[in-house]
Amino acid sequence: MSLHNKKISPVKGTELLDYKDIDLLRKFITEQGKIVPRRSTGLTSKQQKKLTQAIKQARILALLPFLNKD
Repeated sequence: MSLHNKKISPVKGTELLDYKDIDLLRKFITEQGKIVPRRSTGLTSKQQKKLTQAIKQARILALLPFLNKD
């Protein structure tokens, strides 16, 4: 029997994931511009879906880059 350590979600349950909150969204994007997977972030599936939609919307509005050219 293995015990799994439950990760603490960096987003509070009442906190909204909004495309305008760029500082929060940058925590969930790698240096290459990829969205960090759910198993690494500790988010619930609902939160991860909202996060993905917020990141994609911010990319379309040019608030976040599609990829970093470093």
